[in-house]
Amino acid sequence: MPKNEARLNRINEELKKELSQVLNYELKNPNVTGMLSVTKVKITPDFKYAKVYVSILNSKNIDRTMEGLKESSGFIRSRLAKTVNLRITPELVFEIDDSLEYGARIDSILKDLNISKEDNENKEEE
Repeated sequence: MPKNEARLNRINEELKKELSQVLNYELKNPNVTGMLSVTKVKITPDFKYAKVYVSILNSKNIDRTMEGLKESSGFIRSRLAKTVNLRITPELVFEIDDSLEYGARIDSILKDLNISKEDNENKEEE
């Protein structure tokens, strides 16, 4: 792993931690509803942009929540500038991370398959 890549990974983790803090405790935008969790942050090598992947649970309206995050990005960025010591505070680009929903869907499919397999085995024993 190149030295720069290791640094990018450290910065990604630090940004993820600080963003979670800001989103859950400091952001007061009424459009941002539900439980937000930052699942991943990917900063560009020039530190100008950071893609922030968020998972949203129990939101009234996911589209409005994403819109609220985009509106609040200036505030979030200013809070980051105070806590993360970087020369350039990256511009934040929010993306929805639906990997948790995807995982839950696969899990339910596997359970259904397992139940139908057990039913077939029980019918064969009769």
